[in-house]
Amino acid sequence: MFSLNSSFSDLGVAEPLCRALKAENYEKPTPIQARAIPHLLAGRDLLGIAQTGTGKTAAFALPILQRLAARQAQPKPRAPLALILTPTRELAAQIGDSFRTYGRHLGLRQTVIFGGVGQQPQVDALVRGVHILIATPGRLLDLMNQRHVRLDAVEVFVLDEADRMLDMGFVRDVRRVVAVLPKQRQSLFFSATMPEDIGRLAGEILSDPARVEVTPAATTVELIDQRVYHVDTDKKRSLLAEVLKDKALARVIVFTRTKHGANRVTQQLEKSGVIAEAIHGNKSQTARQRALQNFRAGRARVLVATDIAARGIDIDGVTHVINYELPNVAESYVHRIGRTARAGASGVALAFCAGDERAYLRDIEKLIGRRLAVVEDHPFHAPAARQGAQPQHHQRAQQQRPHQQPGRPQQRRGGRRQGERGGFRAAV
Repeated sequence: MFSLNSSFSDLGVAEPLCRALKAENYEKPTPIQARAIPHLLAGRDLLGIAQTGTGKTAAFALPILQRLAARQAQPKPRAPLALILTPTRELAAQIGDSFRTYGRHLGLRQTVIFGGVGQQPQVDALVRGVHILIATPGRLLDLMNQRHVRLDAVEVFVLDEADRMLDMGFVRDVRRVVAVLPKQRQSLFFSATMPEDIGRLAGEILSDPARVEVTPAATTVELIDQRVYHVDTDKKRSLLAEVLKDKALARVIVFTRTKHGANRVTQQLEKSGVIAEAIHGNKSQTARQRALQNFRAGRARVLVATDIAARGIDIDGVTHVINYELPNVAESYVHRIGRTARAGASGVALAFCAGDERAYLRDIEKLIGRRLAVVEDHPFHAPAARQGAQPQHHQRAQQQRPHQQPGRPQQRRGGRRQGERGGFRAAV
């Protein structure tokens, strides 16, 4: 049973793993780690429902590493013993980093494969044999079709960010991968939300799973201070520059809806003297990795991103997330702001809401069950009463939203208003 005084060793985590965790200053397990690790060490399948930033990577990585180290089995060429399937390149790379960090004393081999880069180094690693393979669906299927990898030796299978897989159109690819896995295996399924179609997919993959749910689906992290600025579209650029004058915004992620918008905001910031990097789908993998490295190392104060990065950025110390443009899918807001307040830290999420985005704001507030505190004391304030009619492009987005496909539940109704109207200083 989880308690505030539990340690990783109390959960049964082996000494070499505890030593690696201590070196990273991870002393106490998070709720999902405390609840999931005992089930996984016992060999059970697991259905985990948890927001990003709750520590779920360690929740599955530690038991996998411990299992494979205890087995002392050597993988055959092209035949990994554990497979972690994840939707984005950035998330795959970060999961690979976590496995490498936690398993530093175990001598297990791993590799990460994803598209956007040459495949030969990935093929060479598979030929040498790896215990653990972290992969995105497209590149994995490509290498399977070329017979560079086979999955008949997989003992543990992890499907991470299952709802994001569905939103990105990967469910058919996931089913193709699952179809060639051994029937006898341990399977782990993680998702931030659990709509009906994700539940059906979990039922196809899991066998008598333990269910671990650490927060209600699609709620925001309580430690995040969330605020909204009502501002006309043509004043957002000036508002962003004004907000960034506050040095408390030390490491900031700014989200836009489009790739072009991300490039434009980045250029505007650089002209105003703010060092910024952009990351989106049109960037090469090398450019995306360089942008993340510069942001992580503090060489860039601001990272401007599209939603492709909302679940793929796991960087400590992000002080603020700014929704320069509100997402037209409310769930994306939850994943965006989850880039701050990670590992128990606090954080601030600011939303810039123009008149034609107010319907998006209403959707977000319904989903999270609260009203965002309104910042009125800023020089570009546009009164919220100037709402106008619901924009046509919002109506089209409602019809096209992936989370409102047939069979998926509608968003929850909002709750009572919480929080007071804030002052202009963004970092308070």
